[in-house]
Amino acid sequence: MRPPRGPFDPIPLPLGARLVPAVSIVAASLLTLWPVIVEFPLLPPAGLMMLLGWRLLQPDALPIWAPLPLGLVDDLLSGQPFGTAMLFWTISFIAIDSIDQRLIARDFWQDWLLASAAIGSFLLFSRLIATPLDAHVDMILLVQIIVSIMLYPVVAQFIGALNRRRAAL
Repeated sequence: MRPPRGPFDPIPLPLGARLVPAVSIVAASLLTLWPVIVEFPLLPPAGLMMLLGWRLLQPDALPIWAPLPLGLVDDLLSGQPFGTAMLFWTISFIAIDSIDQRLIARDFWQDWLLASAAIGSFLLFSRLIATPLDAHVDMILLVQIIVSIMLYPVVAQFIGALNRRRAAL
């Protein structure tokens, strides 16, 4: 049984508003199923980008254990080896949380730098696990990392709009 809410405690969000971050991350992970025919796979890790965006822009939107089940969904949808997103998303979440405890304030540039480091590390880590070392995918991977980093501000804008609508629920 929960203790009663105090006079200065925030009013809890309704269930629909609490589910918006998780649903948006799963929807972004579903983008890997979109039937796009390209010669080079440059699709960014949209689920990870949404997760990082929610964590960096609205830290209390997701509990600390959220990357584990959301990474499981991404692993099942993306075709990466099982556990890749679960492990790395959780590591990224904990690393950002520990950096957050040491910083007094952050601005958008620092958020972009943190997200860029996490996205680049995830793509490199996934390449080492998913493809043989003698595969010639390094230039394509570099382009994918650059495209993903450049798309992060768009994801941050989208999350800001979702968060405003979530607050209105």
